Amino acid sequence: MVTQATQDFIRLHCNEDVRQLALLGGKQPEVDLKYALEQIAGRQKARTKLPSWAIVDDIIYPPHLSMEQCSSETTALYKARIAGSGDFMVDLTAGFGVDAAFISKGFKRVVTVEQLEQLCVISSANFRRLGLNHIEVVCGNGVEYLHTLEHADLLFIDPARRDEHGARTFGVADCTPNVLELIDEMIAKSDRVMVKLSPMLDWRKAVADIGWVREVHIVSVDNECKELLLVASMKEQPLRLYCVNNGDVFECDAVESAGSAIISMDITPSWLYEPNASIMKAGCFRVLSERFHLTALDRNSHLFVSDEEVTDFPGRRFVIDKVTSMNKRELKVALSGIQKANITVRNFPMTVAELRKRLKLQDGGDTYIFATTVAGKGHQLFVCRKKS
Repeated sequence: MVTQATQDFIRLHCNEDVRQLALLGGKQPEVDLKYALEQIAGRQKARTKLPSWAIVDDIIYPPHLSMEQCSSETTALYKARIAGSGDFMVDLTAGFGVDAAFISKGFKRVVTVEQLEQLCVISSANFRRLGLNHIEVVCGNGVEYLHTLEHADLLFIDPARRDEHGARTFGVADCTPNVLELIDEMIAKSDRVMVKLSPMLDWRKAVADIGWVREVHIVSVDNECKELLLVASMKEQPLRLYCVNNGDVFECDAVESAGSAIISMDITPSWLYEPNASIMKAGCFRVLSERFHLTALDRNSHLFVSDEEVTDFPGRRFVIDKVTSMNKRELKVALSGIQKANITVRNFPMTVAELRKRLKLQDGGDTYIFATTVAGKGHQLFVCRKKS
C-alpha cells in the first residue's frame, strides 16, 4: 500500500532530477523513497516513450529494466494497426503490458500472461486506470497457458532476448521461450501469430527458421531500427515485406527484395538519396531503384542518385553541390570555404573520425559529405545540402 506521503512526494517532485532526489536518503522516513524515485523516473521516461500514459494520473511504472525494455507508444500503435480486430487475443509474454494495451483496442476480450507477480499487479491496475476492463491478467507461464488454450484470433509473443546470465541473445532458438518449439502449436491454436524479435536478426533466416511467416515488418522510429515483427498463419499468401519508419511504410513482395540495385553512371547526378534504416536492414535495394527510377552508386554503397528530384523517396534527400575524388588538389577545391560538415561513410576504407581528421573539418553545419565507392570510379566524396 502506497502511503499518502509517498504519493505527495511523487507529485511534488515529478519534474526533478532523480539523482538529486536520491541524496535525500532517510530525511523523510514516511516516504518510500525507492518506490517514489522509481515512479518519478518512470513518469519522466513515459513523457517521450508513452506520452498518452504519462498524462494519466496514477499510472504505475515498473522497475527501470522493465521500463527500458517495454515497447514505445509508436511501435505499439503500429502493432495494433497490423493486428487488426477480433473476438479474442492472447499476449503470452506480457511484461509491463504496453503492447497488449494498444493491441487490445481491436479485440473484445484479451488475456495477458506474465510470470512476474509485480508486473501482473502493475499492469492489472494500469489497465483499469486506462479503461481497458476487457483485459484479464493471468500470472503464470505463457507456454503452460498456451497448452491449455483452445483457440484465439491472435497470439502475440515477445520472447526474452537475454540468457540466464543476462547476456543479450539474438537467434530465435536462443530466446526464451523458444518460438521454434512452439510455433506449430501456436499456428494450430490461432488465426494469426505475431512474433516480436530483435532488429539485429537476419529476417530471412528468421523466416526460414520459424516457417508459416506471411508478413515481415521491420519497424524503425526516427530512423533507428527497433523491432522485427513476423506475422505467421496457415493462410497461403506471398511473403510481404514492410519497412517502417514512424508513419511511413515501404512495402514490397519479399521475393522481389532479393537482387542488386541498378548500377549505371551514365548520368550526371543532381540528387543523392539515403534509404531509411528499416530499408537498409531489409536489403530491398533492387526494388527501391526500380520503383523510384534511381541509380545505385555501387553494389555495396547503398546510396542512390538521380538527375531529377524524387520527392516521395523513403529516406533522406540531398542536393549534390560537388563530387570529388580523394585527390588532394581536387579536395582542396571542392571543400573550399567549408569548415564544418556532417560526414557519412558507406563502403569506404576510412572511418568517420579518420576522414574528418584527414579533411580537417569540424562536426555539424549545413554541409553533408558522403564518402563512398562509385562503380568504375573508385572512392569519391559527395558534398551535399539536405532537402527538408
